[in-house]
Amino acid sequence: MTDTDTRLPIVAALTEDLDTGFVALFDAYRDLVFSAALRLCGRWADAEDLTAEAFLRAYRALAGYEPQRIESLRPRPWLMTIVANLWRNTARSAARHPPPAPLEAAPEAADPAEPTEQAAERSETGRELAALLGELPEEQRLAVVLRHVADLPIAEIATILGAPEGTVKSHISRGLKRLRLLYPGSSR
Repeated sequence: MTDTDTRLPIVAALTEDLDTGFVALFDAYRDLVFSAALRLCGRWADAEDLTAEAFLRAYRALAGYEPQRIESLRPRPWLMTIVANLWRNTARSAARHPPPAPLEAAPEAADPAEPTEQAAERSETGRELAALLGELPEEQRLAVVLRHVADLPIAEIATILGAPEGTVKSHISRGLKRLRLLYPGSSR
């Protein structure tokens, strides 16, 4: 199913009834938003917070939109723009304030239905990927996550970042090149 296939019924539902339409919007895009947030933040709890805040802001914005604006809405890039802006603001705010006293690292919540070995492997891979992504400059990290985690096309990423498509391609290419150099065991 393409984003257009998902977009049209959601936009129609949002235009007809904001609350019902928002449930459809949330159901359709929550996994995408959370996945992107997790790769940007690197921590499960932070990604949950970022996802919740993104959908809260989306709902508040939609409540103020005229029906014509909702009809022209492209939900996927719009939501990813909200996530990207929230993440940037959080990162800037964190840079201005000293970090809180360190707490013992608490394990992330596990899915009880997932086999233990699979959960351990996923957790280790996720931590490793988060650490590597954390080494990238902000624009490269965001472009790589939007392209390879959220699976957005270059044109939508360009809209989200407010940059030309060529610049987006450059950010992705440089980010991937740097990840390959950072990844232990890669052929440098």
